[in-house]
Amino acid sequence: SLAPRSLANYGTLAPARPARLSVRARPASSSRTRNSAKSQHSAATANAYLYYNRSKDHIGMSSMLSSMAAGLCGPSSSREAPGIADSREWKAVAAAAEAQKAKHLRDQLQDGARNAALACEAEGVLLDFARQKVDPSTVAALVDLAKKAGVEEKRDAMFGGAVINETEKRSVFHAALRAPKGSAPMMANGEDQVAFVNGVLDKIEDFCGRVRGGKWKGATGKRLTTVVAVGIGGSYLGPEFLYEALRADASCAKAAAGRTLKFVANVDPVDFARQTAGVDPETTLVVVVSKSFTTAETIMNAKTVKDWLLAGMSKAKAATVVRQHVAAVSTQMELTKAFGIAPENVFAFGDYVGGRFSVHSPVGVLPLALQYGMAPLREFLAGAHAMDKHFATAPLEKNLPVLLGLLGLYNSTFLGYNCKAILPYAQALLRFAAHIQQVDMESNGKRVAMDGSALPFEAGEIVFGEPGTNGQHSFYQLMHQGRVVPAEFIGFKTSQAPVTLAGAALSNHDELMCNFFAQPDALALGKESDDPHKFFPGDRPSLSLLFDAVTPRSMGLLLALYEHRVAVQGWVWGINSFDQWGVQLGKVLAKEVGKALEAKSSEGFNSSTAALLDAYMK
Repeated sequence: SLAPRSLANYGTLAPARPARLSVRARPASSSRTRNSAKSQHSAATANAYLYYNRSKDHIGMSSMLSSMAAGLCGPSSSREAPGIADSREWKAVAAAAEAQKAKHLRDQLQDGARNAALACEAEGVLLDFARQKVDPSTVAALVDLAKKAGVEEKRDAMFGGAVINETEKRSVFHAALRAPKGSAPMMANGEDQVAFVNGVLDKIEDFCGRVRGGKWKGATGKRLTTVVAVGIGGSYLGPEFLYEALRADASCAKAAAGRTLKFVANVDPVDFARQTAGVDPETTLVVVVSKSFTTAETIMNAKTVKDWLLAGMSKAKAATVVRQHVAAVSTQMELTKAFGIAPENVFAFGDYVGGRFSVHSPVGVLPLALQYGMAPLREFLAGAHAMDKHFATAPLEKNLPVLLGLLGLYNSTFLGYNCKAILPYAQALLRFAAHIQQVDMESNGKRVAMDGSALPFEAGEIVFGEPGTNGQHSFYQLMHQGRVVPAEFIGFKTSQAPVTLAGAALSNHDELMCNFFAQPDALALGKESDDPHKFFPGDRPSLSLLFDAVTPRSMGLLLALYEHRVAVQGWVWGINSFDQWGVQLGKVLAKEVGKALEAKSSEGFNSSTAALLDAYMK
């Protein structure tokens, strides 16, 4: 890691410390601390059991006992994790991967029994992974590795509210955001989060109903029909993905008639200018999304929007304008009050929710409920909750998030394919890959294990993607004849906006889905040719996910599926998938650059940066 030697500038940095290959044993805890830890984990484990005991499927007692025996954070304390690569199970997967390298998918796909075994269906989601470089014995070896890494115990600890984010000393409890009323208590921070979350949801529903119904009006008496959501990172990518996904849904489109939702994320003033062009401040409600209410880009944009509102309603009292036109999603009530936001228009969520996992919180629910009403958002939460239950209860070999996570780990760590392409064959999911980039890369882009020791292997995957068939005319050339990039195809049986042309044998959606089915085979099978330019090697792995339709519920299922698969990969790698220290250094250095710009001096920076600064300040 790098640490500035001086706060005056960052021109001189402390030399990077060499990677730690071993970590000193932690000091023994006092009996009081040990008892407290045992008590907290026992309570967390009990929470997980109570939560799922009400369903037909529930967490097995053997799994619960294993979790209780693991201590406060279970195996997520990861003292064995750096040695996972030396385990018999790891070596078995490595041997299976080597064996698979000698087998072509063209030949393996001729085995009907193999293909049938490499499929799994749950909650209306069909996963076909017959085009992965695996066979049933490979999958069994991967499941054994997951068990060795303590995936079941870590999963149970997460659902139990244990403090598994060790570096930030927090629970990882985004599953509580979608637990419906009547669920067993889910305890974190000394409070039942089921009751807290559902209380906030009811508050959102009431507020959105008043805004959409015209009872809450702007400072000049006009109805508020445009919402500008101000946030960045997880406060923007997830909500924008879901907004776009639901735009063409018939019920959502009807509910959104006459309303507009816009997002301002980038501190670049062009973003603000584009999003507010032609928008009437008198009919605009601004939602500022910042848990800390200190995120530099968000607060600068919030102040910019505030000035825009005041300038557009110069005859109204400033306090009235802010009160009637600004709401917030934050936990910092004093800061939001200082900004002028009415306390009743601030919507909170727990510190156990990371930004990239927050679309199910008021971060996403508030702006989207203002646009679509609360009903589709409750369906979205119900879909995510259904995937939570499946993840928590299904055996590993039939568990969709576990299988996706293990296949991603297998491709990247064992086969050496460090990229993956997310390819939804639905234009409605045009922002899904961008959101998953953050969910996946911010979570698992790590170089050290939970205890700080250097990993003996590379973790994390480079994620990119584009809806089909657009991507086919962009980067599929590389995938077919260049680098091997494992692909994840996402398709839907029916369209949100079906069209069948007169005389056409197939509907427009059928034409789209022809490509969904053809591309995985083209990647896997390849094509022989005497012309080297027209030769396709094939043997390129992919998996396919098939849903019924793009609906609020299916989007909840899809997003929770990808959230949990990221956790599975992190647990096997032995890393902390729930912190993001890598985003901090650039922020610190940017502040020092800001001081230099204020002083109009590049003194103290290295010569390259100084030259750039001087050119900028001319």
